Amino acid sequence: MDIKKLKETALGGILNNPVFVLVLGMCPTIGMSTNVTNALGLGLATAFVLVFSNVFVSLLRKVIPDKVRLPSYIIIIATFVTLVQLFLAKFLPSLNASIGRFIPLIVVNCIILGRAEAFASKNSVGYSALDGLSMGLGFTCSLVILGGIRMLLIAAGFSVFSTAAGGFITLGLLMALFNFIMLLYRNHVKAGLLKGGEAL
Repeated sequence: MDIKKLKETALGGILNNPVFVLVLGMCPTIGMSTNVTNALGLGLATAFVLVFSNVFVSLLRKVIPDKVRLPSYIIIIATFVTLVQLFLAKFLPSLNASIGRFIPLIVVNCIILGRAEAFASKNSVGYSALDGLSMGLGFTCSLVILGGIRMLLIAAGFSVFSTAAGGFITLGLLMALFNFIMLLYRNHVKAGLLKGGEAL
């Protein structure tokens, strides 16, 4: 087992958070983060598609011809998006009414296609599944945090936060805070490594 790769995949959703670090999937992030319910629903739907598309891309990576790999990835992703649509329409009609128009956009979400191309197509099924789960949960948590803050601000009477402009303002502030925390963390780790080197 490659411990380094295991850490990279398991912590990928934090260290390379798709929203706060990679700045991917901005359309659903802003559009569906006005409340926690919509944010959680869309985040979990995206995570489901991300995990299973990663698994199938990894399984078929040696079979899919290089010339048609991107169309093949899109077909795989679209299959799982369709399953999510059917599930929501059947079992969660109220949630489907709220976020249904954004579900088809998962097919062209840069997070999913990017992980399929950059990671799943080059790694084993286990690591690809873990990468998809980590990135999916990272995306979901980002949406829920953003949605929770916007919902509180809207309830407090700041109606601007129900608009796209308010979404971008909240997102920008959260991105700044997240990256500041990550900078402190990296400096702490670097200082620890330097101390360890001096001790040796």
